[in-house]
Amino acid sequence: MHACPPIPNDPALVAELSEEEAYEAAKGQEFGMYLFTSACWRKYVGTWEIKDGKFYLIKLEGKYKLLKDEPVHATWVTGTIVVPQGEMVHYIHMGFSSIYEKELHIKIEAGMVVEQKVIDNVDKIKEYSESGEFWF
Repeated sequence: MHACPPIPNDPALVAELSEEEAYEAAKGQEFGMYLFTSACWRKYVGTWEIKDGKFYLIKLEGKYKLLKDEPVHATWVTGTIVVPQGEMVHYIHMGFSSIYEKELHIKIEAGMVVEQKVIDNVDKIKEYSESGEFWF
């Protein structure tokens, strides 16, 4: 997904690890030592899930640790999450700016999915190319 939803600022849910603890915990994890390079400036990766119309935080790797064994309903999250779909049609070397064939936009309010829509970027690119205008 092209988003970095915030993690909860709640010491009952999330612990910040010392640098030594974080390095030790990263060994053998999926993202491992990439968490401590410029490839991941925030030094953590969150794993999220949508189930039954609710947005959940299910795992944290890196400098933070989720203290619950079960998914946590992310009631602190409000905003739109963009999920790229299909092939990349235009690469932009800046954050999540690259353009994909389609995007799924998921609007979340207080951890609840309230709207979803698919944006077709291929049609936009074709429209702009034919008009001679460039939007990226």
